[in-house]
Amino acid sequence: MDDRIATLRGLMKQAGLDSLLITDPKHVYYLSGFASDPHERFLGLFIPEGNEPFILLPALDADKARSVSIIQRIETHMDTDNPYVRLQQCIGSKVGKLGVEKEHLSVARFEQLAEVLQAEAYHDITSMLNSMRSRKSPEEVERMRLSIQKIEEVLRRGISSLKIGMTELDLVAELEYQMKKVGAEKPAFDTMVLSGPNTALPHGVPGERKLQAGELVMFDLGLFYNGYASDITRTFALGDIDEETSRVYHTVLAANEAAIQATRPGVTFASIDKAARDVITEAGYGQYFIHRLGHGLGMDTHEYPSVHGGNENLLESGVLFTVEPGIYVPGHCGVRIEDDVIVTDQGVDVLSSFPKELTVIG
Repeated sequence: MDDRIATLRGLMKQAGLDSLLITDPKHVYYLSGFASDPHERFLGLFIPEGNEPFILLPALDADKARSVSIIQRIETHMDTDNPYVRLQQCIGSKVGKLGVEKEHLSVARFEQLAEVLQAEAYHDITSMLNSMRSRKSPEEVERMRLSIQKIEEVLRRGISSLKIGMTELDLVAELEYQMKKVGAEKPAFDTMVLSGPNTALPHGVPGERKLQAGELVMFDLGLFYNGYASDITRTFALGDIDEETSRVYHTVLAANEAAIQATRPGVTFASIDKAARDVITEAGYGQYFIHRLGHGLGMDTHEYPSVHGGNENLLESGVLFTVEPGIYVPGHCGVRIEDDVIVTDQGVDVLSSFPKELTVIG
């Protein structure tokens, strides 16, 4: 984490900034090792050029921060304090060009901050932090592996409890119960179980529909473990399915594998999206692949990069993202197969290992 502070300071210097104020709790954790949810209270990591950084946080979190943070200077505010006045007191000097996270600061909070600090200028540092977070350290990769292993175990347990006649919500409840059983902090997002024609809804909402033989069931699920998210999707057959549905499944599987095979350092994100999309288009289902190929994954379920046909940025070793092509035929069926992958010097490492071949369950 000391290396992260040093890297950020280098980027700060390149941008001509005098100091940075980090207010997203996940970025405070990323840079200091101190994780918290301050709720409505102020939390900020202040990094000045050439001077000691400090964290300003609610007094009730001070002991925890001192025990885990690599930042030695811990400042506090009480609920009766104006935290922005306390911030200025802790800085103790005029603020020049200040880097802030515009995507995290609400308008109300920024107005309060600006009224007190009166910085010379405010610059958005979101891209700096996104660039750093997109390249995962070996420690982060191991945390991701564990998170993925946990969610795959949850999926195995969920499938073992599946019975024809269960509702989609029955399965959601079972899966989220199993997440707690394996030690998850929480689901990474709203767990999705869709069946039959509902699988044609990419962001469908599980309901009281009962699982029936002769159709598909789609699981899209993830969890947080040690601060890092997993995110996988698998689609299964409930008994025998028709020829068209089987063709859709195998087309998506081929697209998933084509994108993974195209992943390596130096190619564009657009090119791997195209590798999957070409397979689906050639099979005649191009109009039914209606979303990007994938997204970055780490401390957030959706983070930089966005893997789509317009992203001409180059893949770099250490970048971790999802590969999740899908076909959604309205009123009939939908299939999505999602893996979590990381770019390596040699090419790509697929971190998810749950079988992808068409499997009949129930």
